[in-house]
Amino acid sequence: MSEPLFIDDIISKIEKGVIRIPSFQRGFVWDGERVAKLMDSIYKGFPFGSILVWRTKTPLKSERLLGPYQLPENDPDYPLDYVLDGQQRITSIFGVFQNNLEATSNFDMNIFKIYFDLEKPVDAQGSNFIFLEDDDVDTKKHFPLSILFNPPEYRKYLKSMDESVATQVDSLYDRFTKAKIPVQTFTTDDRTTVAIVFERINRLGVKLDTLQLLSAWTWSEDFDLQEQFNELSEELAPYGFDEVGEDNDLLLRCCSAILESSTTPETIINLDGTLVRNNFSLIKNGILGAVDFLKTNLNVYSTKVLPFKNIIIPLSVFFATDKEQGVRVTAKQHETLIIWIWKTFFSRRYSKSLDKLN
Repeated sequence: MSEPLFIDDIISKIEKGVIRIPSFQRGFVWDGERVAKLMDSIYKGFPFGSILVWRTKTPLKSERLLGPYQLPENDPDYPLDYVLDGQQRITSIFGVFQNNLEATSNFDMNIFKIYFDLEKPVDAQGSNFIFLEDDDVDTKKHFPLSILFNPPEYRKYLKSMDESVATQVDSLYDRFTKAKIPVQTFTTDDRTTVAIVFERINRLGVKLDTLQLLSAWTWSEDFDLQEQFNELSEELAPYGFDEVGEDNDLLLRCCSAILESSTTPETIINLDGTLVRNNFSLIKNGILGAVDFLKTNLNVYSTKVLPFKNIIIPLSVFFATDKEQGVRVTAKQHETLIIWIWKTFFSRRYSKSLDKLN
């Protein structure tokens, strides 16, 4: 659903805690030049991309600050809009024009101090918008965008300027107050639908971390899966396989294979946090057992010498156990595993992806 919003509507929704940033998004990374360029595009009516939000009644367990701003709690009777694409743009718009929220993190607020150069001729190619530190501002020629949506400060500024400048600033005010920001909204509480949308955003070049997504969606505060994976990486280091513990995608597929016998994106996205938490020793033993078998029996000292590291996934299923001593491999099983591994290597059976175990 397409839902263009005025800038003051966006500011209001953010200040009310309706629009939020999920934790699986990266942080704010734009610099002042990119923020100023966005202001120029809005002013000139140039296309700059839409903002994609996911509307849901279910709040995520973990969220990210919107730039440097801690967002207030939303009214629980109303749905939330989580930004999936366009975080940099919506954060820039809010940071430049809002006047109510205080920054809560160590953040260079100068990038939001965007000014309009009143003395520079306006043309399609150049830009009148610049970001300046306080010491570089000339109040006679630099108009601060931050007061456009602050009526008392805006009126105060106009009274201090002559008629020609006031007319120029009024034109600027008219452009930004009438500008509509393209916003696309999809509404769902179905995780499979969310997974599909994330996958398609990934194809468009937006890097999303499935582990962070799952942590935000389902895992409780007393179980940090990333921390568990980090500890597993330390245990794998003596084997030379510490990079396995740093590969969140591989580890999540091991979890999914052990618990659900499937590694499809839909299965991973629907992993139950309680199930993973209660069976993590099973998962850890499976991965450690797989790595130990490869090192002991095939002299594999790192995933770098494996034709493909996906082979760890079915091996971790075989070695998954909650017994402290691990899986005792019989002579017959040992022979079968060695033959199967070599056949798998030569046939390149798991060289690309592994969605089903067979």
